[in-house]
Amino acid sequence: MIFLELVLQNFGPYSGKQVINLDPRIEENPRPILLLGGMNGGGKTTLMDAIRLALYGQRAQCSTRGNLSYGDFLNQCVNSKATPSEKTRIELLFEHIEDDKPIRYRIVRYWEKNPKDGKDTLGILGDSDTWPESLVNIWDDYIENLLPLGISNLFLFDGEQVKELAEQETPPPIVVEAIRGLLGLELADKLAVDLDVLITRKRKEMADTKDLANLEDIEKRLLQQQEDYQVTEQELANLKNQVEALETIQREALDKFVSEGGKIAAERSQLDEKQKEKTAALEAIRQSLCELAADILPLALIPNLLSQVQTQGASEFRNQQVQLARDVLIERDKRLIEWLTQLTIAADQVDKIQAFLAEDVDSLYASSLQTEAPWLLADEESLSQLDNVRYHLQNARNNAKQHLVNLRSLEEEIITLERQVQTAAEPEAYKKLRDAVEVSQKEVVQAKAKYETTRQKLAALTDAIEITKKELNDYTDKIIKHKNREHIITSASKVQETLKVFREKLTLRKLNKLEEEVKNCFLYLLHKSDLVFRIAIDTKTFALSLFDFDSKPVPKHRLSAGEKQLLAIAFLWGLAKVSGLRLPVAIDTPLGRLDSSHRQNLVEKYFPAASHQVILLSTDTEIGKKEVETLRKNEAIAREYLLKYDSSTRQTTVIENQYFW
Repeated sequence: MIFLELVLQNFGPYSGKQVINLDPRIEENPRPILLLGGMNGGGKTTLMDAIRLALYGQRAQCSTRGNLSYGDFLNQCVNSKATPSEKTRIELLFEHIEDDKPIRYRIVRYWEKNPKDGKDTLGILGDSDTWPESLVNIWDDYIENLLPLGISNLFLFDGEQVKELAEQETPPPIVVEAIRGLLGLELADKLAVDLDVLITRKRKEMADTKDLANLEDIEKRLLQQQEDYQVTEQELANLKNQVEALETIQREALDKFVSEGGKIAAERSQLDEKQKEKTAALEAIRQSLCELAADILPLALIPNLLSQVQTQGASEFRNQQVQLARDVLIERDKRLIEWLTQLTIAADQVDKIQAFLAEDVDSLYASSLQTEAPWLLADEESLSQLDNVRYHLQNARNNAKQHLVNLRSLEEEIITLERQVQTAAEPEAYKKLRDAVEVSQKEVVQAKAKYETTRQKLAALTDAIEITKKELNDYTDKIIKHKNREHIITSASKVQETLKVFREKLTLRKLNKLEEEVKNCFLYLLHKSDLVFRIAIDTKTFALSLFDFDSKPVPKHRLSAGEKQLLAIAFLWGLAKVSGLRLPVAIDTPLGRLDSSHRQNLVEKYFPAASHQVILLSTDTEIGKKEVETLRKNEAIAREYLLKYDSSTRQTTVIENQYFW
């Protein structure tokens, strides 16, 4: 994936329409770095927010949003100089490989001041200059396959995020979830959820009315316990991170609110209505197919026989016409001979004329006469009706094909909607997640006292969930009689057990590779080659542990602030390498508080090699004159831009081919 162009119109401090070319491929040997310089408050972070907003819309984790609703956030992003009739617009053109071919899509989001329903308008422009509506409808799922929201912060990050990651003993929960997604560890979890959905559906199909009611009671109890488990688990995570600032705790709770279905729960009624509409359309298409099948369409099973009948009918009809013409000529020749006998012509001459006429008729029609006896015996009207049948049959076949294409498209959209509804939080869970954001601000002081109690509650909920699951399985064994569906449930349960083992082995395998990559990246960036011999990563918390050449732990407090930040960057770099994803890297305030030697290592070793496209948003004190000259000398910079901020008008202008120096 590669970003090609970013267009801003009346967005934040960017007045009017401003276009930023992000394509690093300007020569035969591409240069990966796009360098954008700007002073603090000049619009660097706004550019990063614009990329996030274009990709994810309402789900975007923008730096200036905070607790604002999406509608209020969009209002905040409107340029102060824009008139009420002018639209605020963001466009992001990107390219990626699809079916071994490069495909380009331009994401367009626009809105007015006080947007209707607090939303923007999304459009996707493809290579054919058309708006593929089906892609707009499933854009959230589509972009999740290219650049999942959970891992976006590992590729689109800022110096403060690196600093925070460097100073904590264990990564925060949002980073842990991103790491799991980047390493592919969440696939097994998703499969386990899908298996639970399948088992639940099969149980409901096999139970009678009374059994179904009992079964639903057990399922409701299990669902409530699972919801309580999620809430309690979040409380435990919040208490464990009690030493963090209140703002960090609030942001983590808000992130969990978004990731666990808050957005979908808020729009659940719309999803249900949309699902009903798609289902009704699906039934209408199926009804149309049934009507075609009840009419002329079955004749499509015998196309060869219809062609043979049409050919035979045409041949017989043509021979009938030939025979009629021959009979007319014979009658004419007969009258001619009778007339000639009345004239004074010798009899032998008349015989010769008669023989010639007979031979001539035979020679003219010998090749046209049918050699085999006719068997179809169809008249002209029947043949005409046959032509009409074949014409209508072709139309019916075309209609059936189009109906099948529409049917498959609707089925895919319905499956997507079912998955969204299935993963959406229930109103009770939605309220609890929302309450967790508010409670986290008030109860930080009591977190340590509540930690042990919450842990015991979580353990009790774990035991209760296992007991309820066993009760559910036992009850299912008593009421289910259909062997084929019982086999599905049994097999799914076995697969779930196998998944547990698979998750453990996959985690170990991925982390072993990640440990080696992080160590190599850290030593590559560090000017002390004898500081660390091995790096270990905890399988649950993903905390880093360093060991020297004597296998003794290297306490993290022994590292300088700069070394800690290099370790955090090495962690992110190693993750990107292990994931195998070719994604752009964008860094806001990239050098933080690093000293000169560590800065030089990042400039010379990390930035040119971090990705095939590296977008750097820097002030004049980070990538200064010395650093930019080094990058230019190493031919690492593809394009340079200067974000010139006018404090009197509070507007920013993008100046191409220019930097601070």
